[in-house]
Amino acid sequence: MNGSESSGFRVSSLRQACATCGLNQLCLPMSLSEADIEQLDAIVERKRPLERGDHLYRGNDEFKALYAVRSGSLKTYTSTESGEEQVTGFHLPGELVGLDAINSWIHPCSASALETTSVCELPFGQLEHLAADIPGLQRQLLRLMSKEIFADQEMLFAMARRSAEERLGMLLLSFSDRFGRRGLSPSRFRLPMARSDLGNYLGLAPETMSRLFRRFSENGWLRAEGREIQLLDFEALGQLAGRPPEGPSSDASTARQTQRAD
Repeated sequence: MNGSESSGFRVSSLRQACATCGLNQLCLPMSLSEADIEQLDAIVERKRPLERGDHLYRGNDEFKALYAVRSGSLKTYTSTESGEEQVTGFHLPGELVGLDAINSWIHPCSASALETTSVCELPFGQLEHLAADIPGLQRQLLRLMSKEIFADQEMLFAMARRSAEERLGMLLLSFSDRFGRRGLSPSRFRLPMARSDLGNYLGLAPETMSRLFRRFSENGWLRAEGREIQLLDFEALGQLAGRPPEGPSSDASTARQTQRAD
């Protein structure tokens, strides 16, 4: 979606191009007219793909835009005075990055690519002005921001009061939910980040992470081969995380049957 491509613009082609884009809920609310969609398309910029380790922005950079992950994944982190990283979040396709900078107009953390990653840039000043002119867009934008912020706060609050096992169970179910919302399998997925990043985010040592994955596997809750994860028992993981299972029972049942067959 780039304003330079507006010549020969057709809404049908835009809708098709955005069908798999994480911005489709923002760009294509039901109430938007064709003219409104053209205005949105004009301000959204496709950024050059980031390679693994490249930074989208760094802590203390001036806040200028929100970013939506189109493909790949990002991690956000803060750095201590000694240079140690503290991972604060992982961002998958369809998710917004940079929301935490709106209040101060300074990015409080850094965002770097975990793999080759493409993002769409939404210049915040233009987005604010456009939202004031287009009925429904501001409400849709606020809904998306609230959803992202609430999910982050809920996860961080819950993990602060949970055991190591419970924290890992919650994180795995969170990934399951997020992959499922993208139309992918909620029971089989590849984690783009290293176990060391997972442990950093959860506040767990590498040896603890290895022990937990081994225990989960021995209990029949999951199967892990490198970064490839297959969740086998949503009910057990849901009980561990203190919530009802949200993975589809058919997928979980199929996974358990496959495990028994193996």
